[in-house]
Amino acid sequence: MEENEEGRVKNEEEEEEEQQVWSWGAGTDGQLGTGRLQDELLPQLLRLPSLSAVGPISLLACGGAHVLALTSGGKVLTWGRGTSGQLGHSDRVNSPHPKLVMSLDTYFITHASAGWNHSGFVSDAGDVFTCGDGSFGQLGHGDCSLHCSPVKVSFFDDHCVEQIACGMRHSLVLLKGDEVYGFGSGKRGQLGISKDKIKSISLPERIYGLEGVKVTSIIANGDQSAALSAEGHMYTWGKGFGGTSSAHSPQSLPTSLWFTKAAVGWNHALLLTADNVKQVEKFSCSAEITMESLVILTK
Repeated sequence: MEENEEGRVKNEEEEEEEQQVWSWGAGTDGQLGTGRLQDELLPQLLRLPSLSAVGPISLLACGGAHVLALTSGGKVLTWGRGTSGQLGHSDRVNSPHPKLVMSLDTYFITHASAGWNHSGFVSDAGDVFTCGDGSFGQLGHGDCSLHCSPVKVSFFDDHCVEQIACGMRHSLVLLKGDEVYGFGSGKRGQLGISKDKIKSISLPERIYGLEGVKVTSIIANGDQSAALSAEGHMYTWGKGFGGTSSAHSPQSLPTSLWFTKAAVGWNHALLLTADNVKQVEKFSCSAEITMESLVILTK
């Protein structure tokens, strides 16, 4: 009797700690993962076997109308709009339900990012893969081709990549060692590689203005780019917010606040501050914002 009672209590505790994924907003391309091709005004709890079968989700990334989910076991699931190949399923078809990216199954993926119509993935070995729309060079393969399956970016073969951040038509890559590279559209200065106006580039180039800065994370959305440093500073470049002019190189925000996390939207940004590093542990909710949809992960 006691053993049965202990088992029941343990199961109840596990159910209470069960991870939940909620989504709402625009959903006509299947990006909410509900199976219904419609918008949702209220948060919808996703009850999907495909998610529970692969283990806990460690990261969610929302693109223009698609979502990437990274599991703690290094697997990747994607759903939503796939007409540019951004889901990585070797086709150009929408998916209303989460589906494993089989071409990445032999890799342990540690980071992922979703752009407007493209996606990026980083493995534990430091390799970076991209797929989807490449019409502005945002895939980093030296051309403007579309790819329906993730393709390794050979430019970084001799480097160890830590993160990738995908914007509307550009991408950023953070290397181990703090160097940041940009590629894709640069007409708003979002690449940060030159003071002159650059239409686009299809091969990665190093971003200048962050020398001596220990970059811990990179963020991209729309025509904006941002980076957070280990010292709690926030750097931004690209299209200005609130009618301010565009910046063609990283600019540090003039504030004494210590920033620990950041999310950049179409015309706004969310920032988390902390008095000290320990306070970061209290931030246990991960969210990804895009122009029209939001997916949130709680536990």
